[in-house]
Amino acid sequence: MDQIKNRLAKCFQIVFPDLPASEIPDASQSSLAAWDSIASITLVNVIEEEFEIQMDLDRLADLDSFQKILDYLGQETKVS
Repeated sequence: MDQIKNRLAKCFQIVFPDLPASEIPDASQSSLAAWDSIASITLVNVIEEEFEIQMDLDRLADLDSFQKILDYLGQETKVS
């Protein structure tokens, strides 16, 4: 899971370059002003490319924090 976490953190760094690395694990839409709808779509695209998966866009509204996305990726990589 650490490898997934590190790869996801890199995705966040691409989309939110001003976010300090130490704050990435606590990042959420409610705590990060730059995380708007455009950033959400961009983040999904970066994650899909990094992990070579197709994310369920119906769940996009639920994937509103680093931790929730990490949990989602953990489930997806077990299935793949």
